[in-house]
Parts: sequence; structure tokens; C-alpha cells
Amino acid sequence: MSRRPQPEPVQVVKHRRDAALDALVGGIPYLRYLGIRFDRRGDELTAILPYDEKLIGNPMLPALHGGATAAFLETTATIALAWSRLWDEIESGRIDAEALEQGNLPRMPKTIDLTIDYLRSGLPRDAYARAKINRSGRRYASVQVEAWQDNRDRLFAQATGHFLMPQAREDG
Repeated sequence: MSRRPQPEPVQVVKHRRDAALDALVGGIPYLRYLGIRFDRRGDELTAILPYDEKLIGNPMLPALHGGATAAFLETTATIALAWSRLWDEIESGRIDAEALEQGNLPRMPKTIDLTIDYLRSGLPRDAYARAKINRSGRRYASVQVEAWQDNRDRLFAQATGHFLMPQAREDG
């Protein structure tokens, strides 16, 4: 009679997942510049854009700059796509989270097009976003992103994007 392998302790699994996400986000200098970070609950990600004076585009209102909002939505979609692929690879053991921490990062999806809907002015406070992957195939992905500030039901921007997915690297 064979014994089932013991499941890993929850702290080990959580550390591996958090280290992989930190490596993925940390590998994009623009995210660090904007201050964007990600909160992970299981496989669900929420992007966070902490308020910073440099993000204000119209000081008279004041309102978040449209470019900062667009970058926030686009990077949320890109990280969500990369994370959805990475999640499967990490959970199956095909990718080692420690290798990611050492800079061996996967190639990122490339934006084909992105349509932004600015629904209201972004206020001078923290912003949050979540991406919903509508389709993710071997070559192409379609993503919707919603951004809000104080109230999840009161969006200030949303985006629809199409992305070219990276092909597996050839060995040799």
C-alpha cells in the first residue's frame, strides 16, 4: 500500500506564490516608478496604484493624469495574463519560484491594442483595478480591466485590450 505524499505546509506554498508574483512585478521598472503593486488572494490579483502627487494631471481639479490611468490599466492586464500562465507553471512545478527571484522571468504578453474608457475623473487617492481574462489562447488573449477608487461599483475607468502571447522558448 503506497502512501500519499504529504501536502506542503501552507506557509511554503504562500511564500512560493508571493515570491513569484514579487519577481514578476519587480521585473518591470515602470511599475516600480508608478508605485503599482498587486494584492494576491489565491489566484486572484488586485492592482493597487497608491496616490502620489506626480500622478496628478490636472492640478485645478485635482485629477489623475490620463496617461497614468492608462498605464495602470494596461499593466494590470499584462500582469494578470502573465500571472495566469505563471500560476499553472508554478503549481505544477515546471517553473521554480527561486529561479524567478534570480531574474529568470518569462517573456511578457505584448499589447496589440487597448481601448480606455475614462468614465469620471480619477480623484487624488489610491486606485484599484482587476482584470478579467475573456480569452487566453496560445497566441492571443483578450482582457477587460475595471478601475475604481472608493467604491468598487463606481468605476472611474475601464479598458479592453488584446495581447500577443509569448511563445515558448526554444531550447538549444
